[in-house]
Amino acid sequence: MNSYYFDEGHELFRDSLRAFLLKEVIPNIDQWEEDRRIPRAVWKKMGDMGFLGLSYPEEFGGANQDFFYDVIFCEEIAKVFSGGFAITQAVVQYMSGPYILKYGSQQLKEKYLPGIISGEKISCIGISEPTAGSDVANIRTTAILEGDHYIVNGSKTFITNAVYGDFVVCVVKTDPKAGPEGVSLLIVDLDREGVSRTKLKKLGWHASDTAELAFDSVKIPKENIIGKEGQGFYYLMGGLQVERLVGATMGYAACEAAMQYTLKYMSERSAFGRPINKFQVLRHRMAQLASEIESCKQFVLYCSRLNNDEKYAVKECSMAKLLATELSDKTMTQCLQSFGGYGYIEDFKIARMFRDSRIGTIGGGTSEIMREIIAKMVIDDVSYKQAEKNNSNTNKNNVMSNLDSILQTIQEKAAKADSLNNTLKFNFGDEQLYIDGTGDTNVVSAEDKDADCQVDVGFDDFMSLIKGELNPMAAVMGGKIKIKGDMGVAMKLQTLFS
Repeated sequence: MNSYYFDEGHELFRDSLRAFLLKEVIPNIDQWEEDRRIPRAVWKKMGDMGFLGLSYPEEFGGANQDFFYDVIFCEEIAKVFSGGFAITQAVVQYMSGPYILKYGSQQLKEKYLPGIISGEKISCIGISEPTAGSDVANIRTTAILEGDHYIVNGSKTFITNAVYGDFVVCVVKTDPKAGPEGVSLLIVDLDREGVSRTKLKKLGWHASDTAELAFDSVKIPKENIIGKEGQGFYYLMGGLQVERLVGATMGYAACEAAMQYTLKYMSERSAFGRPINKFQVLRHRMAQLASEIESCKQFVLYCSRLNNDEKYAVKECSMAKLLATELSDKTMTQCLQSFGGYGYIEDFKIARMFRDSRIGTIGGGTSEIMREIIAKMVIDDVSYKQAEKNNSNTNKNNVMSNLDSILQTIQEKAAKADSLNNTLKFNFGDEQLYIDGTGDTNVVSAEDKDADCQVDVGFDDFMSLIKGELNPMAAVMGGKIKIKGDMGVAMKLQTLFS
């Protein structure tokens, strides 16, 4: 089955990574769990071996490989019987570094990416706060620009890698009154004056460090802003899909490791004169789990293929994260049951896996949030658009070119419709389309003028309206277009595009 997604090069990489983990990591896991810390030297070794920065550009020391190398990386680190070990580099490579890669300036890329690829730097992502977790738009940490520095005040909590890490990609409010439009991403070096870190004691993931961060008038150069000010919320909405996909991958991989570990124990443990793997109730439990794990795995691999093909698969990645992490919880519970009393003893790895799996349905978006995202898409017809990479001029030119090419078609369509008796403007962000319906016919232009009604809409959704593929009222109800001004004019959209 795996050959559909993995070629010989992938499998050679897997063999090499697995050998490294078997020699350098697994023998030390118990000590690192007890120490509540992983030595930095192991990350440097992984960097030297080329195991980090797999899909990052060679320009910064990466390998420029496809996403299935990352899938293998996530699978294998999830099988070392320590969620704390696995999450450390997952946060660096997939949950914080990509924001710098996709949206950061060249200066930021050159400053921070080589370190996380070599294993010399540890990064983290700072989203959750004591009063805001899944509700990203309502964070309270502020970064107010004063001269050539931002002044950061506030706090973050549940931040993995923040105790021993080097910098945090921090979600801040650069405009506290603007809601989602006021959210930005800012790199904060954790050795800055005014930053304090408090290590948190956790139920699981003992080998990793998790902290509460406090920022007291921390001065950060304005050059540390990632992408455009006020676009952080939209950057996050795109980045969270990869984070959830990584969580799903590590979820099913941990299930596979737990199954293998449990089946080995069942073959060695006897009761009533025979191995316990001969008892039907236990055999059927394992058969059911094996079926569910394999089904979940194949779906997550399909989602990985979508990501590799640069598809913005919000629904599928949310489903993958929901199913895989919930299944991980179920698998660890049922596998532990097969160990009987020994499953409750720390000497047996299943006890740690049971504790470590519990965070999966919470971190990176709770299962409840995943279900609501999915419900919005399958019930309310809500769609989610990906934030563009830091190439606004190119995107603007593309929209302008497409708009010019269809302007005549739109004019012909609008001219056939009854006069709006009003003015209407479609706002695509960088470009606008203006319809003057105050005369006998509707006249279309690419002017940017005030109108009685403004329709904010993505260009792709606008094209769907033109083609009749998207119903205007359904688009309004589903949140695909937003109306500003005279709603009476908006009600005429149905006739304009019929």
